[in-house]
Amino acid sequence: MSNYIIWNDKNSQDLKGLIISELPHISRPAMRVQITEVEGKSGDFIDDIGYSSYDKSLKIGLYGDYDIDEISSFFSGSGKVIFSNEPDKYYSAKINEQIDFERLLKFRTATVKFHTQPFKYLVGEQAVETEITGETTQILITNQGLEKSKPVITLTGSGKVEVSVNGYAQFEVNIDDGYITVDSLLEECYKDNLNTLKNRSMGGEFPTLNTGENTITWTGNLTKIKIHPMSRWL
Repeated sequence: MSNYIIWNDKNSQDLKGLIISELPHISRPAMRVQITEVEGKSGDFIDDIGYSSYDKSLKIGLYGDYDIDEISSFFSGSGKVIFSNEPDKYYSAKINEQIDFERLLKFRTATVKFHTQPFKYLVGEQAVETEITGETTQILITNQGLEKSKPVITLTGSGKVEVSVNGYAQFEVNIDDGYITVDSLLEECYKDNLNTLKNRSMGGEFPTLNTGENTITWTGNLTKIKIHPMSRWL
């Protein structure tokens, strides 16, 4: 099968005359560290402070009839990218560097760099939505990835609701108008897709999910819970 990418839901194979001649290698992002030297002590202290964003480069080419304006428009902006050598994962990325389209026209080849965030996510992963009855006291959520994930949790109910993950209290919210979303990935609490921020209605920590199965429990008047696990890998 020919190489391809899907960039913001558009497949490169749908662009006339475009070839993806070389895909990025599958690699692991570098860990950012803080090195502290202490007077009078040998060596130093190294603290991990998070993974770095990095560039993924692919090579493109032209053949036959092509529309250079369409190709130029395709390779722009920011969003989600899927590479055909990892068809079940997507990255959040941005094309920062200008592409040398003059070289592309002259030599029929060029390089495109995607500046990607360190984690990759499962394509097509669905949120788990559960209606709460009087007998429901917990639900099980699976993080299919190999790294701790940062879920997006929407709670429907009223008043004070406390949520625990794997037996540890994580956060509490005050639901005053139907529902509220706790987004660990963005570290925001909101309603209506960020149109109404609700951070003052939340206390505690944004939850994470361990690899594998996680138990979610709660107290309070909850009628529905929706959790997108956001399973992820490095």
